[in-house]
Amino acid sequence: MPRKGMRSLCFSPETPFFQGSVSPSSSVTSPASGFSESMIEQIIDTAAIIVAKWDGETSPYAKVTSMFYESKREAMHFIRSVNDLRKIMHFLVSGQDSGSENLIRAQRLMQIAMKRLQKEFYQILSMNRAHLDPESVSTRSSRTSTQSSLSDYDYDASPDYEFGAAKESISEVEEVSFMAMSDLKSIADCMIGSGYAKECVQIYNMIRKSIINEGIYKLGIEKVSSSKINKMEWDVLNLKIKDWLEAMKISMRTLFTGERILCDFVFSSSDSIRESCFSEITKEGAVLLFEFPEVVGKVKKSSPERIFRLLGMYTAVSDNWPEIETIFSFESISAVRSQALNSMARLSESVRLLLLDFESMIRKDSSKTTVPGGGIHPLTIYSMNYLTALGDYGNILTDIISDWPPPAISSLPEISFYSPVSNESPAAPISDRISRLILVLLCKLDSKAKYYKDVAVSYLFLANNLQYVISRIHKSNLHSLLSKEWITKHEVKVNQLATSYERFAWGNVLASLPANPTAPMKPAEAKECFRKFSISFEDAYWKQISCVVPNSMLRDQIKVSIGRKLVAVYQNFFDSHKSTIGDEKSITLFVRFYPEDVGNYLSDLFIRTLTSGGGSSPSSSS
Repeated sequence: MPRKGMRSLCFSPETPFFQGSVSPSSSVTSPASGFSESMIEQIIDTAAIIVAKWDGETSPYAKVTSMFYESKREAMHFIRSVNDLRKIMHFLVSGQDSGSENLIRAQRLMQIAMKRLQKEFYQILSMNRAHLDPESVSTRSSRTSTQSSLSDYDYDASPDYEFGAAKESISEVEEVSFMAMSDLKSIADCMIGSGYAKECVQIYNMIRKSIINEGIYKLGIEKVSSSKINKMEWDVLNLKIKDWLEAMKISMRTLFTGERILCDFVFSSSDSIRESCFSEITKEGAVLLFEFPEVVGKVKKSSPERIFRLLGMYTAVSDNWPEIETIFSFESISAVRSQALNSMARLSESVRLLLLDFESMIRKDSSKTTVPGGGIHPLTIYSMNYLTALGDYGNILTDIISDWPPPAISSLPEISFYSPVSNESPAAPISDRISRLILVLLCKLDSKAKYYKDVAVSYLFLANNLQYVISRIHKSNLHSLLSKEWITKHEVKVNQLATSYERFAWGNVLASLPANPTAPMKPAEAKECFRKFSISFEDAYWKQISCVVPNSMLRDQIKVSIGRKLVAVYQNFFDSHKSTIGDEKSITLFVRFYPEDVGNYLSDLFIRTLTSGGGSSPSSSS
């Protein structure tokens, strides 16, 4: 939403406003020589009539009336008369007739006319502030299309600004805006051509600079020192950054763009004047706007989370860089471009430091509290939230760290299971940085797994957390920053960890059954096997019932794997030896679990937490 005071609408780029060529005095042929005395007197007399009519010193009517507002036709007649008067003066001076009465008379008329045009110029700028605000000028226009369209309009072909079919296709406000711009250009061309450029520029700069400064003020842009920024609470600074991002958007879309369009058009007759005017009007405000990110980038104490605000500011400047180069292309305003580049450089440096801080924060995490059931560790959730958010700035981060030296292999944690060594071709710097941060996280999780008393749960903890990392990668832009080989390798590691969990959690249960479950066995041996199986299964069940596997695919994978190994073997053993131990009563005494019971208990795993009360007791329910 545009801020209060910034108006919307103006030219529609599809509307062909102008045809022909802009030349306020194109109806007057400028002979190189050959003015007769009578022609000279006639031109001066004609100019004298209209100049006297609009002389505010002698005419009360002219003193309170705007010529351009009252009669556009007469205003253009005034401009043509002044242009003709200028030609006569040049002719007389070139003919060494500098002391002639006609030249002296023409000079007096010219002074009066210029004073009148200064007043008209000031009135048009002042009275049309709403129609010449930068947003009105720029919203539906571009600097190039507007300049070419406006410069192609033929004043003399339509002295009363009757636009014909084009007039029907633009709004009243658009028409007023265009007419004001055209009037300003007519006056500027005339005054510059008559040697009164300084007076014209002073008026223009005074009014237009006040409009730009007002816009900058309303957008909340102000001079802020590094010391003041460092003393700010984060909530206050965060709000200022949000305001700056919005101000940046409006400034580039309307404020500076609109001013460049207007300045280029009004002073199209002089490249040096339009450059000096635009520089004088916008330089101070633009430098102030682009200075803010550099100041914020110098904040000494900053938590890793603040990187996203810095990335947002870097993105705002980077995305607008083509427009910055175009709008502030003049050499006299190169300080604006330099300031924008300085801010990007400072933000890049700060982002790099915050990435190092984030890595250091993971390394220094010293919490020893285990997550119940081998679930997802808060550090994993926090780190992946952080990294997936970074993934949204992939292109920007690529720019920022493209020339950042890659991390030294020797500085990485020495955990062979998560070794970063790969035979693939060197990855992009952004991939190296992201994979490094994930490696640091995985190694920290590996150290935290050692706090579990049950080795099986420690492996489940690692499997759960690595699976969580991979899932977040797949669901974010990180998957485009990391290679397919990297992702595939770590998916294999999840399976390896899950297999290790199965071995430590259920290995004793499988070991309680004979290697050949269908081999002949004495009744006493069969009874002992059933007894050992019941004890080991119940012990394993009670240990594992509190474990959790949040990822449904991993959960089903582990259950199926355990069931395939355990239930199938036990089913064969049960079918082969239940009759060995005696009748139905004996079976009830020595066999506590039927194969279907084992399957049911296994299906109850990994979906409960310690706070949900656990599962039912195998011994009691059997």
